[in-house]
Amino acid sequence: MIAPTREARTARVSVPASSVVRTAALPVVRSGGSMPTLDRVLRRDLKTLATFVSIFCAQRHADRKTSPLFLKTHDVTAIAGREVCLCPSCRKLLAHAFMKRTHCPMDPKPACKRCPNHCYSPIYRKVMRSVMRYSGRELLLGGRLDYLLHFLF
Repeated sequence: MIAPTREARTARVSVPASSVVRTAALPVVRSGGSMPTLDRVLRRDLKTLATFVSIFCAQRHADRKTSPLFLKTHDVTAIAGREVCLCPSCRKLLAHAFMKRTHCPMDPKPACKRCPNHCYSPIYRKVMRSVMRYSGRELLLGGRLDYLLHFLF
């Protein structure tokens, strides 16, 4: 077999515009830094997700080894306002939830249980439902009024 020449390896192929697959635009505003700045509603939702999963992991998976969560697409520490340390299964769940929430095509975003098309697979949906149920109850019984207002309105 003959190896391709250098020109053949670096040649650019023009693709017709009709065959290019377009992806949904993310609701972000670009800043001068390396990470995009998220809009206010998305940032609040991601912070709530991080808080709920952190509470669930800290109380339900206290015996598991935890480590900080780092994502290539989001600055989790800046979003949550603190370092988020989770067990491996909760890290996977939160990373999945961040991606699903960031790429949600619905505008305005309905509650996931009322959404007409579910982006979570049934297994993730079941786990996230139990995380929300447990952490929401803990926050309400702990006296967090901001989450009570979020729950009611």
